Amino acid sequence: MSAATTQAPSSYLQSLLAGQPQLAAAQQPWLNQLRSSAVETVSELTIPTTRDEEWRFTDISQLTKVSLQPAQAPINLSSADIQRFNIEEASTRLVFVDGVYAARLSTVKAASGIVVSNLASALAKNADVIKQHLGQHAATRDNVFAALNTAFLHDAAVVMLPRNSAATSPVHLLFIATQKEVVSYPRTLVLADNGCTITVIEDYVSLQDEAYFTNAVTEFVLADNAQVHHVRVQREGAKAFHIANCSAILSRASNYQSVSIAMGARISRYNLSVKLAEGAECSADGLALISARQLADTHTCIDHAQAHGVSRQLHKCIVGGAAHAVFNGKIMVRHGSQKTDSQQSNHTLLLTDKAHVDTKPQLEIFADDVKCTHGATIGQLDSEEVFYLQSRGLSETIARNMLTYAFGAEVIERIPVASLKRSLEQTVLEQTSTPL
Repeated sequence: MSAATTQAPSSYLQSLLAGQPQLAAAQQPWLNQLRSSAVETVSELTIPTTRDEEWRFTDISQLTKVSLQPAQAPINLSSADIQRFNIEEASTRLVFVDGVYAARLSTVKAASGIVVSNLASALAKNADVIKQHLGQHAATRDNVFAALNTAFLHDAAVVMLPRNSAATSPVHLLFIATQKEVVSYPRTLVLADNGCTITVIEDYVSLQDEAYFTNAVTEFVLADNAQVHHVRVQREGAKAFHIANCSAILSRASNYQSVSIAMGARISRYNLSVKLAEGAECSADGLALISARQLADTHTCIDHAQAHGVSRQLHKCIVGGAAHAVFNGKIMVRHGSQKTDSQQSNHTLLLTDKAHVDTKPQLEIFADDVKCTHGATIGQLDSEEVFYLQSRGLSETIARNMLTYAFGAEVIERIPVASLKRSLEQTVLEQTSTPL
């Protein structure tokens, strides 16, 4: 790390903003205004500390010890360099290298009428629609990292589906980090019109293990009866910082299915906000698999804004070494949101005496005809289950590895992409087969 002392939060933000004027003015005046407003917001905010309620378990002061610059010209990668990240079912893939769109590494074979492109190309034909949604759903007023991302907004992955369309294969959005001590600002916008169906894979990977910072923002907008599967995989470098905000807006009778896997980064934080209209349904499942001195924080808010909504959430953590997992899951049922049906579960497996977790499930209910439950468990491997497997001829190590794998596989099984599911299962097997 190139800075030895922690910078004051205000000066640190100013140092990050110093790269903002380098962005070329957009051809769309509203986009310039969006950036400008975000810069003003950043100037009014500070880097959160453990004194802030929403960050009291997550100390990110190490982030301010790293001297970060905006990513320079991306490294010239070949298809062979990223071959291992291919997902065989995904015929369409957008690749961003250090936050910059890499057209020659991308492949677009979307069905007729479906838009999958970077922001510049999408604006050429769909500027009016994009203007209605880009930067309008991920809250920036009290979120300095979402505001920073918007201040630097110059490109994005854009996915747009027309009414009653269906993407026959997953869309893979691959964000690759290649440079040390840089900050990148990945942005994603997915607009799903009435009655359409799609699977989107948001994938964060690294080709190096030095310190860098990924600050991502994703916005999903589902119209009536739309169905979206959102698979998010975070497998950043060992010294990386990863902070991401995702907002999903669900219209009447739409369905949003989310699976988030966090394996990488020294410190990671994922904020997921889902707002449900009448009759909308969502699931928000997650798995954090961390070891050594990693910290993985997941904050979710599922907002039942109207009646007859259904939500399900299962979040699991496998924590080894001296790692620290955080889960804060809020379920809100607003006035008038009768017949809401919501269930939330958080289960954590601690593999060592030094591993720990802070979990805070929350229910805020302002309607009287609802069915809502939540619960959390924290424990170690069951000694009787380990003994049972040993009695069948397995060594203690293999028995413990099998039980640990089974604990995490329940979430991975919910990924609707077979090759990605197999790849992640293999990663879990490998990590649980080595000391955590």
